[in-house]
Amino acid sequence: MSESRPGPLLARPAHAPPTAAPPGRLCPAVMDLSGPGSGAALAGPRTPHRPVELYLAEVGRQDRPALLRARELLDADERARAAAFHRARDRDAYVVAHAALRGVLSGLLGVPADALPLVREPCAGCGGPHGRPALRASGVHFSLSHSGDLVMVALAPTPVGVDVEGLATAQAVLGAQSALHAAEADELARLPAHERPAAFTRTWVRKEAYLKGLGTGLVRDPALDYVGTGPLPAAPAAEWTLRDVLVPAGYAAAVALRTG
Repeated sequence: MSESRPGPLLARPAHAPPTAAPPGRLCPAVMDLSGPGSGAALAGPRTPHRPVELYLAEVGRQDRPALLRARELLDADERARAAAFHRARDRDAYVVAHAALRGVLSGLLGVPADALPLVREPCAGCGGPHGRPALRASGVHFSLSHSGDLVMVALAPTPVGVDVEGLATAQAVLGAQSALHAAEADELARLPAHERPAAFTRTWVRKEAYLKGLGTGLVRDPALDYVGTGPLPAAPAAEWTLRDVLVPAGYAAAVALRTG
């Protein structure tokens, strides 16, 4: 996976300082929700740009009209899922996440965002109809993640997974040791206590991104795969590449891409 360059797809986030991204991190393009909507005229379909396209949306930056427009892009099932959230913050995050996904796919496929034939794959754990979003027979690989105020979408010509998470608490780190590879647990133990939450969080998003790319999610034991706790991720398998993603302070994110 090559280093990202500022441009229309892998652009410098609006919140980032006017300097180059830290070595090894990809910069996502920042989205708003004022793009193509219902009935909009769109360009024809295109191929996802290699090696990967990354997009970031910040829930808190969307005003009420933008949230209302976002909700209009969702189908009946997505609206029902959104309405089931008790907290407005969680409901808004779900709406922004799925509207952002539809907006990105709309520009890729040349189909209005509210007309995309999105379905749910069977759950990798129980087989129920509540797995990850998918497109019928499109040949497009994509991944969606949201946590707190952030939403991330990844598109690629090959299987891809993306994950974003808020910074883990010290208590969460202590309670999740069994999810780490033995070598990762050793690395974490050698760090000063104040560095462990950030190291654990970047390890966790790398694992989740990879498992999403595989299509298993956490049905596969995350302790099986070594991705590293340090500043640069380790590839969990020869045919996969992992990269960290530049996101606002308080979060960590990673993308996994099948390259072989």
